[in-house]
Amino acid sequence: MPKSLATKWILSKECTLKVSGSTNISKFSCIIPNYPAADTLFIYKTGQSEQVKITGSMVLHVQSFDCHNPMMTKDLRKTLKQKEFPKIRISFINLSKYPDAGGEEEQIKGVVNIELAGIKKRFDINYRVIPNGTVKLTLIGSQTINFSDFNIIPPRKLGGMIKTNDILSAEFVLKVTILNE
Repeated sequence: MPKSLATKWILSKECTLKVSGSTNISKFSCIIPNYPAADTLFIYKTGQSEQVKITGSMVLHVQSFDCHNPMMTKDLRKTLKQKEFPKIRISFINLSKYPDAGGEEEQIKGVVNIELAGIKKRFDINYRVIPNGTVKLTLIGSQTINFSDFNIIPPRKLGGMIKTNDILSAEFVLKVTILNE
C-alpha cells in the first residue's frame, strides 16, 4: 500500500455553524458565530484515488447558538438538550477530491458524522470551496437535516398553535490554513 502523506488543516476561529428552519408562522436562523479553538484536521492523500481521508473534528457548544431573539435562542438550546448534551461534534470522514488552494472556486462532496443530543449520524455534505491565496481555503458545507434524525421533537408553543417544522438547513463555514503542503 502506498504511503499516505498527511497535510494539516488548521481550523480558524472564524469557523461558523448556522441552522435555519421555519415554524407554521415564520422562519428563523440561529448561528454559532465563531469557533472557540484552533483545531487541526489531518488530510491523507494516497494517490490511488481522488478521494481523500480526513481525521479530526470540530466541537461546538450548544450554549453558543444565537437566534437573535432571546426566547428563540432559549427554546433552541432546550430543544437540543443543552444541559444533558452541551456539545455538538462534527467529525470529518472524507472529501471526494483534494481542493486546489491556488485554483478556482469549486464544488466537492464529503462525508461527516454529526453528534447532537447524544445521537451520531452520518451525512453527505456538499461543499463550496473558495481558495484564498495558496495556503488558505474556505469550505462552506451545507446539508438538510431533521430534528428527528437525532430523536429530537421540534418545539411547539402556545399549546401547539406554533409548530416548528422538522427540517433544518445546516451550513458550516470552515476557514482553514494549510500546513505541510
